[in-house]
Amino acid sequence: MKKLIIVLVLLLAATALFGQAIQLGGAFPSAKFLDAKNDAVWEFSANNIRILDSKTGDLAWDFAGKTIQDFRTAMDGRQAVVTFSCPEAGRSYSFKTALPATDLVMEITRSDLPKYTVTMPKQ
Repeated sequence: MKKLIIVLVLLLAATALFGQAIQLGGAFPSAKFLDAKNDAVWEFSANNIRILDSKTGDLAWDFAGKTIQDFRTAMDGRQAVVTFSCPEAGRSYSFKTALPATDLVMEITRSDLPKYTVTMPKQ
């Protein structure tokens, strides 16, 4: 019995250490949204989020393979919410959209800079 408890504790610790996966599911829209302040397009799919340069289409950042922590999806009334942090990026993210609206509100929290907030239209 003690061995089973030790194995379970180690599995839970390994899960926390290696992070979580991005799993947006069907409640959050799989789409692209324009961050005009930073000339970036945020691309949301069922299991990943990528950032593209809005002028060239080049990949600027890909969360695939990165450490994702505290990943949560929720419905707050008619609003779909996704939050997570990424140590490699040094940021925490919050995305909110009131369904069936087409705009997405993004908030980025960074320890060394003020909170960044932008409303991104769907592309």
